[in-house]
Amino acid sequence: MTDYQTITLEQSGPVARITLNRPEAANGMNGTMTRELADAAARCDTPATKVVVLTGAGRFFCAGGDLKDFASAPSRGQHVKGVADDLHRAISSFARMDAVVITVVNGTAAGAGFSLAVSGDLVLAAESASFTMAYTKVGLSPDGSASYYLPRLIGIVKTKQLMLTNRVLSADEASRWGLVTEVVADDELAARADALAGQMAATAAGSNGGVKALLLDTFSNGLEQQMELEGRLIAQRAESADGREGVDAFLAKRKPEFSPGG
Repeated sequence: MTDYQTITLEQSGPVARITLNRPEAANGMNGTMTRELADAAARCDTPATKVVVLTGAGRFFCAGGDLKDFASAPSRGQHVKGVADDLHRAISSFARMDAVVITVVNGTAAGAGFSLAVSGDLVLAAESASFTMAYTKVGLSPDGSASYYLPRLIGIVKTKQLMLTNRVLSADEASRWGLVTEVVADDELAARADALAGQMAATAAGSNGGVKALLLDTFSNGLEQQMELEGRLIAQRAESADGREGVDAFLAKRKPEFSPGG
């Protein structure tokens, strides 16, 4: 386990587990947490890691930015910009790594916690979890990739509703809106996360990374540009060790054995 003050990082084979670990502060994000999260994300961006499981300790996933931390800074704006920059570095690493990122929303996800939760490749939510933007309640504006991901996930109209009215979504509502992959009973959440992580750990990391790269660019590319990217990536996969193993295993009617590095 890597020695951090506000998070924990545990590696078990190809699965890394990051836990936001300030339960006494509802896992609120301060400067230390976002710096550590960015560092942990960078550590996970390696062929040795095929799955990242991200969750919170205690009753909250993350209640967003730590307002006490913000208020105590000599220059609030400068401090908040630094906190946001580090959070954004973490989210960028999560988005661009080959590893599948599973966010496990064990409780309330508010503000930047909401943003972080729905940036996962797969999002598991406990039945008791809830989601709210909450930024404008305190005179702030969204960060943590919310203005990028939410319009793409649910459209501009619903995004404005969440950001302007601070509507609170239950886990079931978030699932119906397309923000959550799966809703799980509270007492089954950890086991389901482990099972899903194990399932993803058996897949080809490079293929998963290709899926992520294609989908990350799809809204900014034209049709021909996107298809060219598809063609180049599938050609790379066909030449890779895992691509060869996957095709050969299919033809031999056996289960493929993909390498740790994808």
